[in-house]
Amino acid sequence: MCGVIGIELNGIEDEDISLIHKIFLQTMIRGKHATGISYRKGSKIITLKENLSADNFLKKIQFEEFVDNDSLCLLGHIRYSTSDLRYPQPFSSDKYSIVHNGVISQEDSSTWKYKTETANDSELILRSLEHGNDPLLDFIPSSMAVVMLDIEKGITGFRNESRPLWLTTLPKGIVFTSTKNIAIRSGLSNPKKCEMYVKYSQKETIKVKRPKNVKDMQP
Repeated sequence: MCGVIGIELNGIEDEDISLIHKIFLQTMIRGKHATGISYRKGSKIITLKENLSADNFLKKIQFEEFVDNDSLCLLGHIRYSTSDLRYPQPFSSDKYSIVHNGVISQEDSSTWKYKTETANDSELILRSLEHGNDPLLDFIPSSMAVVMLDIEKGITGFRNESRPLWLTTLPKGIVFTSTKNIAIRSGLSNPKKCEMYVKYSQKETIKVKRPKNVKDMQP
């Protein structure tokens, strides 16, 4: 059980920075082993992550410094480790960054479809994107709730059968949280449960053609 966060807001004000702090602190209920963020700054994706709980991680950063042209495009990951404390998220490259809750593969990393730099199976999602593939279709069976940052397109969230993801739409942008309660406790209203095999972004909603052999499995 981990927590994923996605935030894309325009016209950033002090109240927005306060909201982001609340979201991270409320998501801490999903884990305290590590915290990480990725954000867009100009033409770069910058990633920061440490083996710290969210409250301690937040003492070391200033969200105001991540604002770019009066907007903020940011991912967050709150980790509950079921194995070791290596390889915290997000996983990022020049073009993409991803945060993931779920399981892609429990096989030895030597058998994985893509070569990875770590033994964390969540990295496979990043590698799939880099190869021009759709992770929702690339890894069946799997369980995933994913928020990704595309350096050109911004924030997108999607899920399949086994992990929850909620979207709150605001006048100035969108916020993804792992649960409805996290959104509500953070001060957001009317969060919507993301449908399976649908990709949500600020600009569009795209349905992915669902594999015929996949059955409904509500989290």
